[in-house]
Formats: sequence, structure tokens, C-alpha cells
Amino acid sequence: MAEHNDKGKEAEMLAKDWLVANGFEFVAANYRYKHAEIDLIMEKGGILVFVEVKFRSGTGYGYAEEFVDYRKRQLIIRAADHYIYEKDWKKDIRFDIVGVYRNKSGGIAFKHFEDAFY
Repeated sequence: MAEHNDKGKEAEMLAKDWLVANGFEFVAANYRYKHAEIDLIMEKGGILVFVEVKFRSGTGYGYAEEFVDYRKRQLIIRAADHYIYEKDWKKDIRFDIVGVYRNKSGGIAFKHFEDAFY
């Protein structure tokens, strides 16, 4: 697996653990539908949360939320629609972005954007 894929999987695991520590319940990871993938599916307060995780080792090239463009959002929404139909989910949903940032000394920070798009 390429190094950027390894970092992405590590970031997803870190984000999942961080969200669980902040009151979210883990539902699924890496849900795929056709060409789309949802990194994490979590639940909190009766709301199903579809989470896109972005890793950055600094902000020189931009912030995590800037890398979820229109096309990526549409793919996530399409996969979420399929998941909702498949599970017969009848409650509220939202789409979040979690940025995972590693500084030069190896420290990890998180930036959570709730209800980031739809």
C-alpha cells in the first residue's frame, strides 16, 4: 500500500477514536458504493453522521476542509443515500469533515467541521 494510503488509514483510525472519545458511537468504516467511499459512519444523539477524514502534515498546501470539493461531496452524498436506503434509516443525518493534523514534532490535532455540507 502506498505511503499516502497508510497515512489516510491511520488518520481514519485516529479520527474514529477521537470521535468515540467525544461521545460518538462507531457504526462503520470505509463504506463503499460504486466509486464512492465514506470514511466513517458514526451516530450521536440519534443522528447518523457521515464523516470524511482528511490528513494534513501541516497547512502549507491548505486546510483539510478545502480538499472536499464539489465532486467529492456528491460522491459521499450518493453513497450516504444508498446506505440510508439499505439500512432503512428514518432519522436525521449530517455530513462532517474531520481534519487530522500532525505537526513537525509528531503531535496530533483535530479540527471538526460539523454539518459541513449537503
